[in-house]
Amino acid sequence: MPSDKIQTETPSTDPHANDAAPYGGGDPYADYRAGDFPFTDLVDLADRRLGAGVIAANDEFFAERENLLIREPAVFDPERFGHKGKIMDGWETRRRRGADAGHPFPAPEDHDWAIVRLGTPGIIRGIVVDTAHFRGNYPQRVSVQATAVDGAPGPDDLLADGVKWEELVPPTPVRGHAANGFEVTGGRRYTHLRICQHPDGGIARLRVHGEVVPDPAWLAALGTIDLISILNGGMYEDASDRFYSSPAQIILPGTSRKMDDGWENRRRRVRDTNDWVRFRLPAQGAVRAVEIDTAYLKGNAAGWIGLHGRDGDGEWFEILPRTRLQPDTPHRFVLDTEAVVTHVRLDAFPDGGVARMRLHGSLTDTGAAELARRYEESAA
Repeated sequence: MPSDKIQTETPSTDPHANDAAPYGGGDPYADYRAGDFPFTDLVDLADRRLGAGVIAANDEFFAERENLLIREPAVFDPERFGHKGKIMDGWETRRRRGADAGHPFPAPEDHDWAIVRLGTPGIIRGIVVDTAHFRGNYPQRVSVQATAVDGAPGPDDLLADGVKWEELVPPTPVRGHAANGFEVTGGRRYTHLRICQHPDGGIARLRVHGEVVPDPAWLAALGTIDLISILNGGMYEDASDRFYSSPAQIILPGTSRKMDDGWENRRRRVRDTNDWVRFRLPAQGAVRAVEIDTAYLKGNAAGWIGLHGRDGDGEWFEILPRTRLQPDTPHRFVLDTEAVVTHVRLDAFPDGGVARMRLHGSLTDTGAAELARRYEESAA
């Protein structure tokens, strides 16, 4: 399952050509080399809010493996040192050495690794290896492998001889102090990922973008579920505005923790228009109740909302009429008639934020069969 490098600047094979300049003071992100990757609108399967975690690493001498999944951009403090040396906001291993004085460099196959449990099983469409602030101490190359193991395996289980790891990204040069993006092709479902540094170095953040593929047997056992939750396979498709935060956060599990942990758009000034966001359910479902939460949105919550749905390519129909919202408040609506839909569109009038949305219901027989088919196909 090969990956395609899609960075605007291809890293060089020269071992030092990809270094960033030493930090010279001022804004440490001023010379950061960002990337524009089309897959980053997809859910981050390695999001801690979904239950992801870095469960093992062979070395984390300078900086802990858990930093890889921190949501916020890496922070650089030029004065922060500890008893082991410079403290970096990322995962950093010690410098590898060769076998003896006559062979001081590590062997070509030597590398460091960390294993990431994805928050939910899914199909990986793209990976971002962010080396922010690792200017001369980033890995020369990185590689990524993935596997699918049911249940809650530990590190020893995943490293056992019988576990098959599939290469998503072969050993590839990366740039220091940069976002390095890799597009992944194929339709396999994975549960765990292994990121390798060749031979050693530091990575600030790791993002694993893709599509959730929920277990239909689990959803059936639950009965009534949140049909739009990311954990259950709901997916953000499009929105009128993403100025302050991603609309995908509306369907995250749990409650919002702060103002930007939801969807907030800019102030709309064009009359007779409104903001909106569109989602796709994991398969056809019957919605029986709706929750809209404006937690932490006190002066900037949406004034009114409306909710429409459609089944497949059918016409949009009203699920909730235009309804007044209160700031920083959960709102619950029981529908008089269940709404059978595959897509929903949340309208905000005229603009403003929504923290979370829940669509309570169950898959239809048609939806359950479709999800079961896709689940089996993604295991092949």
